[in-house]
Amino acid sequence: MRVAVQVADETIEIQEIPMPDLQPDEVLVRIEGCGMCGSDLESYRGKIVQAGLSQYPHVPGHEPVGHIERIPDDVAKLWGVGVGDRVAIEPFVPCGVCPRCLGGEYRLCANRFIYSCQPTTQGTGLWGGFAEYMVLRPNSVVHKVPDSISIQDAVLFNPFGAGFEWAYKAAGTTIGDTVLILGPGQRGLGSIVACREAGAEQIIVTGTARDATKLELAKEFGATDTIVVEETDTVERVMALTGGYGADRVVDTTSSSTQPVLDAVEAARAGGTIVLAGLKDAKTIDGFISDKLVFKDLSLRGALGVSQWAFSQAIRVIASGRYPLHKMHTHTFDLADLEHAHALLSGNVPGEEAIHITVTP
Repeated sequence: MRVAVQVADETIEIQEIPMPDLQPDEVLVRIEGCGMCGSDLESYRGKIVQAGLSQYPHVPGHEPVGHIERIPDDVAKLWGVGVGDRVAIEPFVPCGVCPRCLGGEYRLCANRFIYSCQPTTQGTGLWGGFAEYMVLRPNSVVHKVPDSISIQDAVLFNPFGAGFEWAYKAAGTTIGDTVLILGPGQRGLGSIVACREAGAEQIIVTGTARDATKLELAKEFGATDTIVVEETDTVERVMALTGGYGADRVVDTTSSSTQPVLDAVEAARAGGTIVLAGLKDAKTIDGFISDKLVFKDLSLRGALGVSQWAFSQAIRVIASGRYPLHKMHTHTFDLADLEHAHALLSGNVPGEEAIHITVTP
């Protein structure tokens, strides 16, 4: 089988390896496709290893969809799937017995196993979606995906799951709300759809001048207003659009930049909720005044990963066909083209723009 192995920062090798021997309780999945997002760029650049969350060599790819080729009878019964079924695979594998798991917060499991982060020296080593086959541990969480959905739409289960987790569940969005979504990337676009499904009345989305295509797509997905941050002050525009009231919910999906956090505090209405989901490379935030949270009675929370509920909602909405998801997918690449795919997703290929990329082995 072919497998993409990251051996160093910004270095991926396509290797040919024999089919490994599996443990009696392991599951074999033939990968049909795997999505790419900003986390893949962070991994490619070495930040996941630098943070101590992984080590080289490892197989990247944490948004895979594939068909089950081998599954023990007891695991099949537990998961409710069988050989031939098409499944989306969650990246976190919980231990199932710690207090967090038993309390229903398996994403916070201290003993969790994370696909795309485990080294190839552990077990079969086939722990990522950038490969022809992937091995699953018995505590994995999978979701059936209808065969009628294209692979390009199917792999959107992860960014759209994040939208439901962050902008719907964590933010508490409900009918009639005004929601400010900072950033029109994959998860920002997923957040728009989640807010539409929740019944939000006004959805405001920010982006840079470079994000013009994404901001247009944001409107097609249901955004009522967009803001180009270099041209218009975000807070002033939100206040103008809401009659000085502010946004009921603010969801920050941007990466690296800390200004959106400051904008979130200013643009949220008194008593509103702010969800921080975009990582900032461990930067401190100049100008952050915590007293403003107190005086405005704001709820501020972080959001890590995606729950089983949110993934299920994402697959339901994708299967509904209510949104023009094909416009979000811009490229499909083979494993051999991963270097180019990373450059494109980084915005480093002149004349080309990527919103969402699917890797098919």
